[in-house]
Amino acid sequence: MQEELSRVAISIYQKAKKGNYYCGDSYYYKETDEGFICALADGLGSGEMAWDSSQAVMDVIEQYPDLDIETIIKKCNDALLGKRGVVLGILKIDFNKQSYSYSSIGNIGIITIDIDGNRGRNIPLAGYLAGYPRKLRVSHGKAEAGMVFLLFSDGVLDRRLSPKHTSSRNIKVITEQYKELYGESREDDTTLIAMKYK
Repeated sequence: MQEELSRVAISIYQKAKKGNYYCGDSYYYKETDEGFICALADGLGSGEMAWDSSQAVMDVIEQYPDLDIETIIKKCNDALLGKRGVVLGILKIDFNKQSYSYSSIGNIGIITIDIDGNRGRNIPLAGYLAGYPRKLRVSHGKAEAGMVFLLFSDGVLDRRLSPKHTSSRNIKVITEQYKELYGESREDDTTLIAMKYK
C-alpha cells in the first residue's frame, strides 16, 4: 500500500504470521495542515485477540491524533484494561516547527535516515502497555525535507533493514524490496512502514 500525502509519502508492507487470518499488528496515520502522525501497535501473541488489542489502541489514536505523544500513550494504556497488552511506536512530525518526535515501548523499531544517509536507531523502552502506569521516553529531532522514517514490528529483523536495503529515497522501493527478499519467511506478524518527509 502506498499513498502520497501533501507533505509525507508513505508505503506499507504488512502480512499476518503464516497460518493466521488475523494480523496482530495494527497501524494508523494521518496528515493535517499542522503535522503528521503514524502509529504501529503489535498485540501480544497472534491472531484475533492480538488484533483486538492493537486495534483498540489505534481507535484511541484516531480519536486523539493532535495530542502530544505522552498523553496519547496514557489514553492507549487506559483502553487496554481487560485486554491483552501491546507494544507500541508513535512518530509525529510538526510541520510548523520542522521537528519530529517519537516514542517506542517494547519491540517496535524506529529508524531515521537523514538527507546525508546518516541513520538513527531508537532504543525502545522494555515491556509493553497493558493498562498499568508506564514511564515514557520521547525522542526529538529536526525534520528536514527528504528524511526517511522506518517504523516496524518485530516480524521485521533489524539486519534486514541494513543501509544496503534502505538507501533508496523511493520508499516504495524499500517496502517492495523487503517483500521480495523476505516476504515468504514470516515467523511473526510483519509490518514495515516507510515514510518520506517531502
